[in-house]
Amino acid sequence: MKAQEEEKVYDDINITPMLDLAYVLLIIFIIMTTASVRGIKVELPKTSATVSLSKPQTQVISVANNGNIYLNAYPVTISDLENRLRTQKARTPTFPVVLKGDATVQYQKVMEVLDLLRRLELSQVGLVTGKAQPSQ
Repeated sequence: MKAQEEEKVYDDINITPMLDLAYVLLIIFIIMTTASVRGIKVELPKTSATVSLSKPQTQVISVANNGNIYLNAYPVTISDLENRLRTQKARTPTFPVVLKGDATVQYQKVMEVLDLLRRLELSQVGLVTGKAQPSQ
């Protein structure tokens, strides 16, 4: 009788490891899709060249169409912007700055930000543009 019990075949599939993997993949997917940086909606001017924004300490300055200035999606005044950039420069002297100016904003607002960046002697400055429409 013991010989028959020892030869018992297991015909069930244990799906617990597959479920664990599915849950881990689901959590990773949720985290990756919600981790994208949400910024201020800015209509960018068009150009044919592209620039990589992949450096981790990049500071993003946006000038909205109404003239408001944002640092990493947080509204700031020009003096607040200067103080925050000075603090960042004290920590990391050569951090990159990306300037996103709306295509309809007054040119003077963008020039104020560029002048501030020049006074702070920040040399790694990039201007973000949109992709140009192909010629027809």
